[in-house]
Parts: sequence; C-alpha cells; structure tokens
Amino acid sequence: MQRYQSYALGQWFDGEGVEANLYNAITGDKIGEISSQGLDYSAMLEYGRKTGGRVLRKMTFQERGRMLKALAMHLLANKEKYYQVSAWTGATRVDSWIDIEGGIGNLFANASLRRQFPDLPYYVDGVAAPLSKNGTFIGHHIMVPKEGVAVHINAFNFPIWGMLEKIAVNFLAGVPAIVKPSGVTCYLTEVMVRDIIDAKILPEGALQLICGSARGIIDHVTSEDVVTFTGSASTGLLLKSNPRIAQHNISFNLEADSLNATILGEKAVLGTEEFNLFVKETVKEITVKAGQKCTAVRRIIVPENLVDEVQRAIADRLSTTVVGDPSVEGVRMGALASRSQVESVRASVEQLALSQEIVFGDLDHFDVLGADRQKGAFFSPVLFRNNDPFNKTDVHNIEAFGPVATIMPYKSLDEAIELAKMGKGSLVSSIVTPCNKEAREYVVNAASMHGRILVLNKDCAKESTGHGSPMPLLTHGGPGRAGGGEEMGGKRGVLHYLQRTAIQGHPTTITEITQQFQVGAAMPEANPHVFRKHFEELVIGETVFTHKHTVTDADIVNFANVSGDNFYAHMDATSLEGTIFEGRVAHGYFILSKAAGLFVDPKKGPVLLNYGIDEARFVKPVYPGATIGVRFTVKEKIDQEKRSDDDIAKGIVKFLVDVYDETGETVALATILTMVKKLDQA
Repeated sequence: MQRYQSYALGQWFDGEGVEANLYNAITGDKIGEISSQGLDYSAMLEYGRKTGGRVLRKMTFQERGRMLKALAMHLLANKEKYYQVSAWTGATRVDSWIDIEGGIGNLFANASLRRQFPDLPYYVDGVAAPLSKNGTFIGHHIMVPKEGVAVHINAFNFPIWGMLEKIAVNFLAGVPAIVKPSGVTCYLTEVMVRDIIDAKILPEGALQLICGSARGIIDHVTSEDVVTFTGSASTGLLLKSNPRIAQHNISFNLEADSLNATILGEKAVLGTEEFNLFVKETVKEITVKAGQKCTAVRRIIVPENLVDEVQRAIADRLSTTVVGDPSVEGVRMGALASRSQVESVRASVEQLALSQEIVFGDLDHFDVLGADRQKGAFFSPVLFRNNDPFNKTDVHNIEAFGPVATIMPYKSLDEAIELAKMGKGSLVSSIVTPCNKEAREYVVNAASMHGRILVLNKDCAKESTGHGSPMPLLTHGGPGRAGGGEEMGGKRGVLHYLQRTAIQGHPTTITEITQQFQVGAAMPEANPHVFRKHFEELVIGETVFTHKHTVTDADIVNFANVSGDNFYAHMDATSLEGTIFEGRVAHGYFILSKAAGLFVDPKKGPVLLNYGIDEARFVKPVYPGATIGVRFTVKEKIDQEKRSDDDIAKGIVKFLVDVYDETGETVALATILTMVKKLDQA
C-alpha cells in the first residue's frame, strides 16, 4: 500500500501508525495512507526560518523571480504525471487543467512580477518624504522579508493550485513555507512536491510538506510567521481565534468558502447574447470541479419576469451533463472528492430543501457513466428555486459545497444588490448585462461586500476567464463570511510577506540604504562620462554636469516646425492674456529633447539604447533668453538575466534628468531608462 509522506527537516517522513486512509473518488478503491504523527513542528518552523529563510532573504527579487520561472518550467514539463493522479480526485481533464496548469500559471505570473521590484533583497516603498527645511533630513520606507515561515493550511478542492498560488507569492517575497494540504487529496500535492524537491531549484528548507493532521502547529508560530487558511468559515474562525495568534499578533489570512452570487441584468432579456452567456456561465460554475470551488455560483439572482425562462434553460443544460468516470468519453462532470464530502453536501441539500423547492436533480436516482455510483463519490447536479428569498433565508446562510445552486427573483436592481449582500460577504459576484450603466450601478453599490466582481457581456465573453477563476495579478479574497483576507494580487500579495519600516536620515545615507538616488544626496561628478561605463561600473548618485544652452525664439519656432506642435502659448504671444505665462514659452518636450542633446555622449559605448521615459514633469516655464543645464544622475540599477546563450549580458539603468535654469531652479524632471552592457560583453 502506497505510503504518502511528509517532507520535513530535509528528509521524507513516514509518520507513525495510520492517521487516515486515502481513496479514489471514482472507484472508491483505497490508494494509500498517511500519518503526520511524530513530526516536530517546532523544529520544522525553526528549520524553515534558519535554513530556507536565510538563503531566500539574501536573494534579490530578480533572483527569486528567476527561481520561480525555472520551477514553473520544470513542473510544466512533468504535467502529465499530475493529470494522471488528479483523475483520482474525481476531476475531469478541464477540472485538472484549472488546478494543475492554473497553479503553474501562478508561478509564471509571479516570476514576471520581479520587473516591478528593485534588484535588491528588499523593496523600497513609495517616495521620499521631506522632513526638514534645508533638505538634509528626509524619510522613506523600506520593506524587508519577514524572518518567519508561511504556514499554508489548504483545502481539499485544489491540491495543486492551492499550494502554488500561495508559495509563489511568499517565495518571491523571500519567505519559506510549510504546506499542509487537506488529507483527502494530499496525495496529489505530495507527487508534485517530490518533483519540486528533486529538482533542487529551491534552496533546502524553503518548502516543507505535512501529509496528515497538523494539529498543534499553531502553538509554535511566532510573530514573524504568517498563517494562511483556506476552507470552511467555521474551521477558519477556530484557527483565527487561537490565543497564540492574538498574543503574538501573528499575521493570519483567512479565505473561507462563500455564498457567491451571479446576477442577470435587467437588460439581458431573452434572446440577447448576454442571456445565453448567463445560462452557459452559470451551468459551468455548477458543474466544473463538481461545484467544489470556493468561488462557485451558489445563488442565481434574476429579474422576476425571467425566472421561468432561466430555470428552464439551466435545467435543459444540466440534463445533458453526463456524470461519471472522467476517463470515459462524453463525461462532463466527475465525482466529489470523497464519500464524506457526499454526505456533507447531501446534508446541506436536505436542509435547504426545507425552505425551497428542488426543480432539477435527484439525490438518489441519477445515472453515472463508467463507474459505480455506490462506490464512487458521485453527486447529482441540484437546482433549487426560492420565490421568496427575503423571507426564506436559508439560501443566504447554508452552503452545499457541491454542484448545487438556487434561482431567486428580484424586482429591481436595488433588490438584486440587497440579495447579493445577504450572503454576508463573498469571494466573487458577477453580473451579466449588455448595459454598461447597469453594470456600473451594480458594481459601485455591491462592491463593499464582494472581493471580486466579474462584469460579463458579449464584448469580453471570448476572452473572459469566468466567474470562478481568480487571477494571480488580482486580489483573491473577500469581506465578511469570505474571511476578510487577501491572497495573490500581484505586487500587493508580495507585500503581505514584507515588513514595512520607516527610515530617516540624510539623503546620502538614505540613498545608500535604498540604492535609489534621493534628491539632496551627494552627487560626485562622473569621470569618465556615465555613457562610457559598463553596468557594473556605474555608481548610484554619480552625476554628469552638462554644458549649458540658452533658449532662443528660433529654438521654439524650429521645434514647432519639426513636431507640428503650434499650441498658442508657444507661438502666439498676443494670446497670453489671462494665462500664467509672461510671454511665449518653450515647449516642454523641446526642453527634454535639448536636455538629451546635452547629456548624451554620442560615441559608441556600453549604452545599448534608451527605451523609455518615466515621471516626466515640466515644473517651471522656460522663456527665450533662459539658460538651461542638466544634472544627469545614476538613479537606480536593475540586473537582467540573459534570455539565451547568445543574448547580450546587460542591465537596466535609470537616470534622473534634472534640467535647471540660470537661477539654479529645476525647470523639468524625468527618469530615462537605458539598457547598458555588462563588462563581460566589452
């Protein structure tokens, strides 16, 4: 019998005895056993902090991002192995695709986020705050990796996605993880973790795995650890209220299952593309993963005059949904994850049936293709109808975590919003409507109780990822019943694992700490010119002080002729009454263009190209007769990896362009981005 193991303290661990048996959700056959008895959670946490965390914290965001990309590529190459095992969970190929390739996609997405972070182990947050009259004392913020471990307690429904969407974020932040998947489907997580460990892409101690109960691990977490939980609201609340969490102010992120709602807009009448989209999307949400998604549609809210049509259309589609063994041709919905889950969903359906009517589905009589309904964890799709949802409120309180949803009517969009909010907070809501004004009205007024809102119409339908698919660059979570937490969210998610600290000091000191030039810092003159230096030779703060140029009327006329910009302030001195200008003024883009002419060293050198301008500002009018110069300063450096063996080794250098006039005052500011060769390409 297969023994699925934990990975702790750098080795695979059997555990003592048998804590739980594991079963194939399709056949009911026993596939293995697990136990976490004997694991030393205190030692595991300390191992993560001291072994994996110490290495991760020294890596830069660029190095961590490349590590995630390499891991994603490795897992993608092995994906068919995971599909084979995923079928044991009752998943169809589509269900498994969401879990497996959706999870790997999280790694790729977070790897790409490295471009939004500095080439440092820590993050520089925001801009400097001036704290003194003469500019010799400023403040800033940095964010450093927490020196703890991310403890992820995950649900049974996504044994791969649930792990990867979380560890992708904490690894990019520089924090190690201990993953505790649900015992029901942990065998799939274990298979992938074995490949991760064997690949040796992650530093040792960065990832540990618990297959079995992790009861007691919370007793050993400390103030720098982060605990995340995905699952039922009741279990999440139990963990969140653990005295250890409160006493040590431990960061705890809860993502609970919620009563998500989809709304058919009043304008999406019968015969519109949006009506058909609504039916198709709703049926998909009921049947994908057999309704076992924390984001699945539970409440279907439609205009009262369309309830019969929606019920008929959904029931017709559900009637063609073939339930059975996903390996059999034609099967569109697999099993629930376990027989215990069947009993749990059945109990919820029976409770809901006391206050509303089942209009499709039969708990005891439904066909299963290619498998034995009594042995596998199969469940019929169930559609309820509730004609009085403001008074018969079980539907807003009881969740059947399977292929179960309820249709209910509304009289006005305000009522639809109120019904959606009666779920007391959800991960996601959606509205299907061809009317953008109706969409705006719903979103603005419903958003306070939903973590995400999908607006679906015919214009975005082909590329929409759907109601139930959270995306790695957007936050995933929700208020109230949904847990009040946030996961993923692009850069926002990474920042959850960093500690923000205010720093104060002289601009030169803050420049050294942040590795970003701060105004007022020392500006040693570059010698030779910065365009003659390779990436490694450039020093933050070194500056080229350019020659000067006196602006003339001819400059303004010539630039207008070249650019076609004949705006009156530049070309018509008689039209300036009532404006802020004292006379015809030089084009701001002329000032920047002339600045480039002053700071550029034209000879061939390490600079490959200038590929952008950020933060351009024209802060003071420049009139004919003014004399301008440029302070051209190395602002920040970001390393880049070679894309191939024949690629040029290079990095990104940001230069501050400070254009000033004869009074010494700044007239224009900008940041230019350049690609600069490294020394090994000289």
